[in-house]
Amino acid sequence: MTQDIAVDLGWVPSSCALTIAGRPLRVAEFDALFADAVRGVARPEHTRLRLDLAFSPDNAARAAELTAGENGCCSFFAFTLTVTGGGLTLEVTVPPEHVDVLDALQSRASTAAAL
Repeated sequence: MTQDIAVDLGWVPSSCALTIAGRPLRVAEFDALFADAVRGVARPEHTRLRLDLAFSPDNAARAAELTAGENGCCSFFAFTLTVTGGGLTLEVTVPPEHVDVLDALQSRASTAAAL
């Protein structure tokens, strides 16, 4: 089930190389992944977000494709996708000056997944 979440792009950093037209589409793709796959959200460090995803090859592929695309336009992100023991985890790390972007990502993930 996908929820209709308003796309507020005020948190997108000016260093983002994605086109203005492409930004809402990327946010919508992340929101869809979050709504479909996120089962847990944790913030183990101020600059690191951990998303536990429902284990499936499709979710792993979607997360890999989205994070590769995102890293191409916002190179400050570090994404780690881990598949182990029937679990799927996506960790997102940012430098301290971009923690506001991580805050927004955490909020969107929590809202979309209705946690």
